[in-house]
Amino acid sequence: MNDNDWLAERFAEHRPHLRAVAYRMLGSLSEADDALQDAWLRADRADLGDVRNLAGWLTTVVARVCLNMLRSREHRREESLDVQAADPLLDPASGGNPEHEAVMADSVGVALLVVLDTLTPAERVAFVLHDMFAVPFEEIAPMLERTPDATRQLASRARRRVRGAAPAPDADLTRQREIVETFLAATRGGDLQALVTLLHPDVVLHADKAVIPTPEPITVLGAEPVAEGALAAVQRARFTGMALIDGAVGLVMAPGGRLRVALAFTIADGLIATIDVIAEPDRLHRLQLAVLD
Repeated sequence: MNDNDWLAERFAEHRPHLRAVAYRMLGSLSEADDALQDAWLRADRADLGDVRNLAGWLTTVVARVCLNMLRSREHRREESLDVQAADPLLDPASGGNPEHEAVMADSVGVALLVVLDTLTPAERVAFVLHDMFAVPFEEIAPMLERTPDATRQLASRARRRVRGAAPAPDADLTRQREIVETFLAATRGGDLQALVTLLHPDVVLHADKAVIPTPEPITVLGAEPVAEGALAAVQRARFTGMALIDGAVGLVMAPGGRLRVALAFTIADGLIATIDVIAEPDRLHRLQLAVLD
């Protein structure tokens, strides 16, 4: 076996771990696979004579590739803050695998991917590598061109963003979570009657004009019309998860790991009384998002 064959076998052996790192870094399965392809090309050209821990070395290579991709993404956002990107996974022409992506998003947590996407590239790298993959700060610091102490502070700042501010009382959150979780399950399962049962008879749904999109915001009244509208969004529901939105339990839709739509609920007497469907970028940006424990 020549050196190239040996490296190819070792890379394949570590690929599940490397893909997990890249996916949490980037939030997109297609981008994670692109990062792995780039990392393989770099590894294939490298002199590995002094490498003692190949898994750690490959993790570092993948992390550096992802950091460059995140910085490039950040630059594009700064150039075009007012443009809402299309949902690549809802577009058949994108060539992605929506089912596989949905499974991956569920396994990691849609809300976590959404909150990670609000971090700076350096914060995201520090948090993902240290908190999720136990990489020491001393190994992360050089790729960020920071000291270990500064890298530790980046991860700490990211951790606070992930946890969010103090939420509503636990008992209230528990009941909210049960209702919202049931709402999401009924939507994914296409269960109209279960949705109607969760909704107040006079429920009001407000959707801003970026949701469909439409020239004007939309208002829908009544349990059955609102339930039917929820079922019309079943495609997006595959990429939806629960999150804390401004301290209350809501839903975030994030195909490709990027927040596209948020649903904020008002619950009264055990029923959903109002739903605010938010898709305008400025409104999404102002939301305080955090991961549910």
